[in-house]
Amino acid sequence: MIPMPMSPPLRRPAFRSIWIASNVYFLGNAMQAMAAAWTVLAMTGSSFLAALVQTALFLPRFLLSLPAGVLADLTDRRRLIQASLRINAAAALLLFALLMAGAANAGTVLLLIFVIGCCGAMMTPAWSSSTNELVPREELPQAITAMSVAFNAARAIGPTLAGVLYSTVGGVWNHAIAAFSALWMSHASRKHPPRPHPPSRLPPERLWAGMVSALRFAKHSRLVRSQLVRTVTYSTIGSALWALLPVIGQRRLGMDATGYGLLIGCLGAGAVGAGLFIGRLRQRLGPERIVIGATLVFAAAMLVPAFVTSAGLVFLALVPGGAAWMSAMSTFDTATQTSVPPWVRGRTLAMQTVCTLGAIAVGSALWGALSDLVGLSSTLLLASGFMIASLRLARIFPLRLGATQDVTPAARLNALLLEKEPRPDSGPVAVEISYRIDPARTDAFLAAVSALREPRRRDGASFWRVYRDLGDSSRFVERFIVDSWSAYLHQQMRSTLADEALEAAVLDFLREGERVHTAYYLAQAWQPSSA
Repeated sequence: MIPMPMSPPLRRPAFRSIWIASNVYFLGNAMQAMAAAWTVLAMTGSSFLAALVQTALFLPRFLLSLPAGVLADLTDRRRLIQASLRINAAAALLLFALLMAGAANAGTVLLLIFVIGCCGAMMTPAWSSSTNELVPREELPQAITAMSVAFNAARAIGPTLAGVLYSTVGGVWNHAIAAFSALWMSHASRKHPPRPHPPSRLPPERLWAGMVSALRFAKHSRLVRSQLVRTVTYSTIGSALWALLPVIGQRRLGMDATGYGLLIGCLGAGAVGAGLFIGRLRQRLGPERIVIGATLVFAAAMLVPAFVTSAGLVFLALVPGGAAWMSAMSTFDTATQTSVPPWVRGRTLAMQTVCTLGAIAVGSALWGALSDLVGLSSTLLLASGFMIASLRLARIFPLRLGATQDVTPAARLNALLLEKEPRPDSGPVAVEISYRIDPARTDAFLAAVSALREPRRRDGASFWRVYRDLGDSSRFVERFIVDSWSAYLHQQMRSTLADEALEAAVLDFLREGERVHTAYYLAQAWQPSSA
């Protein structure tokens, strides 16, 4: 169990139960990953095959996170979480039994670890989005930090516990513990199940359409786009330290595997320590200042092992480095989760995961190759410089936490349904909204109506534009196109209170006594007669 002050989320029994189960689950996963790597190494003597254990665990997260996010938003999250955890536990128990019987080889270990990685990838978006429902919105940043602390503590402590277990009673028992941890998480999730999605009379989105809508939302949401760009940048540059840590331990400090574990432990300890105060500090300073500070501290942490050969000094530098890493990553995560409405929350969490893992994977390869070309010190110096230079992104892609009105659905569909609706798959559909205003206020009106472009495109429109009537200078038409009637209905259901406020600002420009007129047009294809 990871000791923490009793923050407001942990005072809530449901969240506390899930948090305790998460501690156990993360710890079991970390122990299993270390034990599997050592088992493969002992079986084959191949460091390459041992490294594939990490690939088997994390590749599914990169490949499956977005489809899993769509399923989390569209299907029964309880069943998705339970199925994933039970298959996870079954795979871990099967690996335990095969190793105990001496019937497993390296291929068997990698295959079952890959299955376990797939289970984690499928479960995480549903689990993360449902866990956040256990606390009020104002406690969400603290809840996310508490989960980050649990994850980082497990990553720091798990390999050490697994090594002790490996050398005393045998590494195979790590897999039994991993199975037990998955069953514990399953029990906690069943005891505190996620809320079902609200009923909807709309046709459900298909998997591919759900993925496209998630990517479109990220593209046309300035908040989410900024946070994902900053996440990719920080992760890509910061991966230099994580990727080169074995080289630092072996070549710079002359350490063995135990010393390498201590280096990781220092980063993990810093991350856990940061979790004890980062929530209060973020409330006081705001997300942007936290990330700026974390960027500078992590850049300094990379400089120390570039020039210092004292193990003690490197250990001391890595502790604040780990605190900086967790502070920045949890801030990105918090900013993203507070900026998206419920309909796309699972998918956005999945995109955050893909961006983080993809950036670390690509960045690690690039920094490793650069280290072979120019040396360890030059590579870390260059990475530190890039990290500091990335602060310029704060002006282009600023961070902020989403407001309540940004994520609260307006749910206004009933007022927009037609008496005779087309089929859901009919389309494309063009929507025209006509405004009659005072021509003297044209510039201000155009500024206000242009603010609707982002939410229209974000929630489903493939085209958006405003037109002026050449025969009447007081009349303007807002026109946008969606792929189908179903897509239009989904677009309306995705509208938030913030979107309604933008529309209300546009309506203030209407002439007295005038009303908005909305017309719908369904695309028609002409087919010549056979005569």
